[in-house]
Amino acid sequence: MDIFARTRSGARPVRPHPAAPAGCTARSGHLATASALARGPAHAARMAALLAVAALAAVPLAHPAAAQELERETRDWVVPRTPAGHPDLQGNWTNATVTPIQRPEGQGPVHSWEEVAGIEGYLEEAKVDDYADSDPDREAPPVGGVFTGNPLFDAASGGTGGYNAFYIDAGERVAIFNGEPRTSLVVDPPNGRVPDLSDQGRERLAERRSFRRQFGAYDNPENRPLAERCIMSFGSNGGPPMLPNYFYNNNYTIVQTPDHIMIMTEMVHDVRIIRMGEPKRLPPHIRPWMGDSWGRWEGDTLVVETTNLHPDQTLQGIPPSEDMKVVERFTRADENTINYEFTVEDPRMWSRPWSGEVPFTTLDGLVYEYACHEGNYALENVLRGARAQERR
Repeated sequence: MDIFARTRSGARPVRPHPAAPAGCTARSGHLATASALARGPAHAARMAALLAVAALAAVPLAHPAAAQELERETRDWVVPRTPAGHPDLQGNWTNATVTPIQRPEGQGPVHSWEEVAGIEGYLEEAKVDDYADSDPDREAPPVGGVFTGNPLFDAASGGTGGYNAFYIDAGERVAIFNGEPRTSLVVDPPNGRVPDLSDQGRERLAERRSFRRQFGAYDNPENRPLAERCIMSFGSNGGPPMLPNYFYNNNYTIVQTPDHIMIMTEMVHDVRIIRMGEPKRLPPHIRPWMGDSWGRWEGDTLVVETTNLHPDQTLQGIPPSEDMKVVERFTRADENTINYEFTVEDPRMWSRPWSGEVPFTTLDGLVYEYACHEGNYALENVLRGARAQERR
């Protein structure tokens, strides 16, 4: 099993990601679709036209009626509570969605229901394609494989479409938050995009890159990426903030007691421990993975403040400074939804704070261990091979 493989239970048909090619920057957290990779450039080009197709779609959709029915059900729903009297957040959840982290240029904050129908309808049709039998008489791929130009997916698939749609769970639905089909997960700044770096942030990032350039990619273990070594979840799944990775394993298990909240992230089996009560912060020089998280209840909302984030745990490709703080809010919206809100504050790195809203929905399935150690087991030979190349 390679570093991306996983054991799935109750695997359901998955759809490719529709929005990555349309206006998403490298910092948007978006990846191309697995099916586009499997089919090569022609299918990838078809995906690039998706938003235009969605904008022109006029497929009838019963979402308004469904929204009214959901509103009636929500009115009758009672928040489940733990023996301590707090809202019960426990269970298995997923934040997989086709809605990008950053809003494509030229879009407003909310999709029309016709656009939602176009996006999700297109994916439904693409799913049929993805599950079609392979041609047994097809030719072998060219030597070296077929590469798409997206390094993240090319690494995952070896350039040959090594993962078909069965193994990919990039998200199937547009994110609905408080009844609105959102065009991005970032909601502040109002343009739905992550703000620019501050002047100091640009300087610090330039210094970091300059320092790293003195080393080759295979000079030492510290230069290999965290995901390859299965140290942290891909993207920002583990958080904070906890964001979808648009690939797979966007699943979580939450367990709570009066004193602690545990959030297990399926991606690389990361576990966050959130302590409840008056914070007793770690010293500034101690910066663990996923930071130092403390929670409290504000009415029926769990509020978590995290500081001391590890300097190598980047967010949208940007390393945190010593002053970074993430505030998260978890609110049970209905039987099947947790409204997850977050705000990132790091005045040394970003020109302003920024916030997002992500629906977490109940996961219809179990969460299994993500066994990921290949990058660690192979690290000695990876470095040994680099030394051999240098000798030649």
